[in-house]
Amino acid sequence: MPVRPGAKDTAMPAFWKRLPLLLIVLAAVAGAVLLRDRLSFAALAENRAALLAFRDAHYGQAVAAFVAAYVAIVAFSLPGATVATLTGGFLFGTFPGVLFNVAGASIGAVLIFLAARAGLGAGVAQRVAAQGGAGARLMAALRENEWSVLFLMRLVPAVPFFLANLIPAFTGTRLWPFAVTTFLGILPATLVFTSIGAGLSEVFARGETPDLGVIFAPHVLLPLLGLAALAALPMVLKMFRKGAA
Repeated sequence: MPVRPGAKDTAMPAFWKRLPLLLIVLAAVAGAVLLRDRLSFAALAENRAALLAFRDAHYGQAVAAFVAAYVAIVAFSLPGATVATLTGGFLFGTFPGVLFNVAGASIGAVLIFLAARAGLGAGVAQRVAAQGGAGARLMAALRENEWSVLFLMRLVPAVPFFLANLIPAFTGTRLWPFAVTTFLGILPATLVFTSIGAGLSEVFARGETPDLGVIFAPHVLLPLLGLAALAALPMVLKMFRKGAA
């Protein structure tokens, strides 16, 4: 069968655009199988002395290695993001540990967002917009309330973190709002888990595991819900204005 002129030229760029996303999928599958036990709280407890010794001897390298590892965990959707957040608090304290955690998570989220958008996102968004219907209306609504929706996706963890990285890539979300809302939106919950990690020395001494259910305690949950309500306020105001018009 004859090859249409230019078909190979257009197929190869499409392959290279999708290659990062394919690598992420392969790494996620491999990580789920091979790293589940190595990126766990038990592994952190077992290696805590070595980690602290390396931090004390090479602080700058420890920071760089930690942030790079966190970026890889998020970008490749590997298991262990919660343990990584606890590790950031354990090694570097609540502050600056929370900044290292948020930086690693945000950079990783941006990388997977860009990979998904380059591989499939732009084409999916264009096809949905061209077809019209409910899908196009939903995408238009997301764009109209872009900042509020993105903040809500981060503040209220009803959407898994990796899906919150992929969905915006498939709906034509711009990079800047995605990056800003990711950094600011994950900050409150990350601060809570980082502070838990900062107290792990006592937990290790007692031979216990940290209580991550503290995120649902009223003094933690209510402020988070308040922030979510503030994020949703612009959408509510727009609905009222449209109803009054």
